[in-house]
Amino acid sequence: MSKTLRPRRSVLYMPGSNARAQEKAKGLMADGLILDLEDAVAPDAKAEAREIVCGNAAAGGYGNREIIIRVNGLDTPWGEADVIAAAKAGPDAILLPKVESAAHVQALEKLMVESGAPDSTKIWCMMETPLGILKAEEIASSSDRVDCFVMGTSDLVKDLQAQHTPVRLPVITSLGLCLLAGRAYGLTVLDGVYLDLADEEGFKGSCVQGLELGFDGKTLIHPKQLGPTNEVFAPSEEEVAHARKVIAAFEEAEKEGKGVVLVDGKLIENLHVEIAKAKVALSDAIAAMAE
Repeated sequence: MSKTLRPRRSVLYMPGSNARAQEKAKGLMADGLILDLEDAVAPDAKAEAREIVCGNAAAGGYGNREIIIRVNGLDTPWGEADVIAAAKAGPDAILLPKVESAAHVQALEKLMVESGAPDSTKIWCMMETPLGILKAEEIASSSDRVDCFVMGTSDLVKDLQAQHTPVRLPVITSLGLCLLAGRAYGLTVLDGVYLDLADEEGFKGSCVQGLELGFDGKTLIHPKQLGPTNEVFAPSEEEVAHARKVIAAFEEAEKEGKGVVLVDGKLIENLHVEIAKAKVALSDAIAAMAE
């Protein structure tokens, strides 16, 4: 479980230039929204999109959903202006694309601070290039503001000169390295997008695989993907009930001076209790979000 207890099962990309979509997003069951100034916006619409996105982030009205602004890279003509405006808007996080070093993060943080970003505005990092993957540990530890890795699997497959496959073997190493670095430094790690909107079975399988690998949630490109994602990345009622049973049984065993206990015929140790507590905490956080 990450250091934040905010659910991040489903984080939906929203085109920065589409004001109507961003308004409709206030009613979507997404845990987070990435208001995108980068890939989703044509060069001649960047300035207008910046105004729309930062205006919406500042105005709020999105309930308990996290609001993240994805800026353009600082090496582009729009990046610096994006960060200055985003910092003043005070979103939950600013997402930097193509992060490849601690220096990239620290340059962003410096500009955020100079532009008046609240201390609560975190830094999310797109992990989407071979060099970025190789520097995952350096990036994860580069700043206390770094809170989340977002896998950019589409760009990564392209740069690896690999192919998109159902079980994603070409990117498994990259995913694993980012999960290792993220877990080592207490970050949330979000899986990449699934591009085939017509392949519902394949999408669900991708969510299940992401959960099994250890991801906290998945980034999405369409609202129709929200339901399956939220279902897969949330513990079921049965799992939560069993988790509570494990916690109660272990606490009772500790009172009797025992370090292990049997629950439904299975040996339970402290590590199982930690997993159970994480599931209950996530379930409680999801319930609180819905209130």
